[in-house]
Amino acid sequence: MPQSRRRPGGRTARIREQVLDAVLAELGEGGYDGLTMEAVATRAGVHRATVYRRWGDVGGLLADVLDAAGDDAWQPPDTGSLEGDLAALNHEIQDALTAQPPIMGALIAASFRSDKADHAQRRLWEDRYARCEAIVHRAIRRGELPPHTDARPLLIAATAPVYHHLVLLRTPADPGLPGRAARTAALAASAGAFDGTPPSGDT
Repeated sequence: MPQSRRRPGGRTARIREQVLDAVLAELGEGGYDGLTMEAVATRAGVHRATVYRRWGDVGGLLADVLDAAGDDAWQPPDTGSLEGDLAALNHEIQDALTAQPPIMGALIAASFRSDKADHAQRRLWEDRYARCEAIVHRAIRRGELPPHTDARPLLIAATAPVYHHLVLLRTPADPGLPGRAARTAALAASAGAFDGTPPSGDT
């Protein structure tokens, strides 16, 4: 789940921390439609003029929350096997999507209502997928996958069922889904389904 960035010292850093924490709390209680600059300022204990001056509007607040979420030390799971890593990653995603209050779901929904939030969320997804490519690179080094396996399509195939069921279909969380999706993707990848070898003649 996105968490606001923690930086030691400085009034500006403290205000940012208070405001981003307030945004997350307001999202959890009222979703995007209940998020206002005034409510955030009141919860954060900050003058609303300060909030308007720095963040401009609700979209600016959401974008900063998402950007802050990408400035962390998170690394993908390392269980010692491709299937294990993908399953652990899917469990993290499922836990975040089903957590209460539903912060992650609210941020995803907000990205469809705010251009600023949309761009920030795209940056966050790009960051997370880039970090998760280490899962595939480790599997290649262990000999689990063909050398030219394309990491990004494999990661998308492994995680997509979790997002599809919980975000699109809105079905209850299935404890077995993260492992099944991981197993399917790992088997397909080991068979060469995500071969990224350039076509003959390409450099």
